Amino acid sequence: MRRLLIIVPVLVLASLFGLFVAMILRGDKGPAISRLVGQNAAAFTLIALDGTEPVALADYAGQPVVINFFASWCTPCRAEHPILMDLAAQGITIIGINYKDRPEAARAFIEELGNPFVAIGEDANGRTGIDYGITGVPETFVIGADGTILTNWASPLDSSIIEKRIMPALKSAPSPKD
Repeated sequence: MRRLLIIVPVLVLASLFGLFVAMILRGDKGPAISRLVGQNAAAFTLIALDGTEPVALADYAGQPVVINFFASWCTPCRAEHPILMDLAAQGITIIGINYKDRPEAARAFIEELGNPFVAIGEDANGRTGIDYGITGVPETFVIGADGTILTNWASPLDSSIIEKRIMPALKSAPSPKD
């Protein structure tokens, strides 16, 4: 009996250690690709954060667009913001969707960090986020000129993700003439 009290905890610890090592060796492959990739992007019309005309995906039909779900309370959103500013400086069309956040907090966030977005819509109740199947913020989608979701990233963007995932998707975006 005494022997069993020693062997069982040792076996449990050895098993946990083995799982830990296997997870490390497998490596982080990043967030899963959305099941919506390859499907038409959900249409939306949202109240504009700046109080101007409503923000509608249909207004950007015929051109590739990046959609970024963010919130002022989201620390990873703050970390990825310079990447979005760089993309905007390259002329990439980015629509921001302020997810479940107070409009005044989102405006302060944008005022402090800069505005990379051509338009920002308010998703106060999270319905648009649900339509896109987001798992949290930040989450980014690339939509082709034909309205198809080309890729997504459910984590903060960094230069590696831009290079390996976002830019290739934008470059492959079918034009309406294709």
